[in-house]
Amino acid sequence: MKLAYRAFEKSGREITDVIDAPNVAEATDRLRHQDLFVADIRPASAGPIEERPQASISGGLRLPRSKTSKTKDVAMFTRQLFMLIKSGTPVAEGLRSLARQTRDPVWRRVIEDIRGKLEEGVSLSVAMSARPDWFDEVYRNMIAAGETSGKLTMVLDRLAQLIRKRLHVRRVVQGAMIYPALLTVVTTVVFVVMLLLVVPRFKMLFDTLAVPLPATTQFLIDLSDTVKSYWPIAISLLAAAGVGIKLFVSGAGGKRACDTLVLRLPYVGNLVRNFATARIARLLGVLLDSHLPMLEALQLSRGSVSNIHYRELIDRACEAVSRGLPISSVFRGSPLVHASIYEATRSGEQSGQLSALLLDVAEFMDEENEILLKGLISIIEPMILIFMGVMVGFVALSIFTPLFDATSLVGKGG
Repeated sequence: MKLAYRAFEKSGREITDVIDAPNVAEATDRLRHQDLFVADIRPASAGPIEERPQASISGGLRLPRSKTSKTKDVAMFTRQLFMLIKSGTPVAEGLRSLARQTRDPVWRRVIEDIRGKLEEGVSLSVAMSARPDWFDEVYRNMIAAGETSGKLTMVLDRLAQLIRKRLHVRRVVQGAMIYPALLTVVTTVVFVVMLLLVVPRFKMLFDTLAVPLPATTQFLIDLSDTVKSYWPIAISLLAAAGVGIKLFVSGAGGKRACDTLVLRLPYVGNLVRNFATARIARLLGVLLDSHLPMLEALQLSRGSVSNIHYRELIDRACEAVSRGLPISSVFRGSPLVHASIYEATRSGEQSGQLSALLLDVAEFMDEENEILLKGLISIIEPMILIFMGVMVGFVALSIFTPLFDATSLVGKGG
């Protein structure tokens, strides 16, 4: 009989699961031999045992999971499931094992839901389709292709590599942007503090000295008075501008204009094109290597890019494939596609090794993109530091010039 139980490990971690045993006593004895302390056990037909809510750093409320955090969980899950199935473990048993060792209750419940549907007789890809917030369309289609072709182990290995590479690229971009973002925030805070706290004190001093003020000093004082008097209006205008930009970008025309502008920016546009083409090449290579049809692989690759120009490019490639033309005919001469991608697709179509060549080119482009990104950051960082120095120097010169003039007048009077 199936018995649902709630137990605790020696570390204090709570586990809820189902065990097959002749009776409660036998089940309890088995769980004790697994170093589990049973807190509750009953027939599974009576309903699942709900896990007690766990406290979190937010005072009992669990914080929402970020996209990066979910991707990390899925990457680890995919790698571990690949290793279990490769060693001969049935899929359902592998899912049970993964759920048992998962600490996060939300993620554990996701795995248990998939295992439950799998035991009801549905396929793994269909079971995962009930959780699209964790497993995207590309992931589910690759699992379905692996199940159909009997190469699920190979597909899981490919998926694990694909997700790990996606995480690596995301970490590289985020890590490169941290320092420039920090410098920008510090520069803004320093300037605002000077306007609100430092400049008003010197203004009172200048009023007592009754000395003529240079144009730069008067501009700084006027700016400080304006910020202090109208800061609620300024914040409201900034918020309204932010909402307006968001609404503009959410529309079809605004989205196209922004995507076009990004691609035309000097240096940045080249970097965006390289990242987009490398992502398409890698995903297309993995999908084709997983035995998905070319047209379906292109359609899934389309969902991996947000830039409307690349979506239209893939739409043209889908149309060409449906007419029996090679996709290299669409990539040839396109300013959106790196020349190496075109050469890889053309050579791959001729040799029948398209997926392998695309993966090799994507690997090369990812390395090149890291170098380009570091080069861009090496340009941005000095520019921010120079701007910060000029701003602080302008404020200091505007404040101290009247003091030097006043000192000179006093010296002459003496």
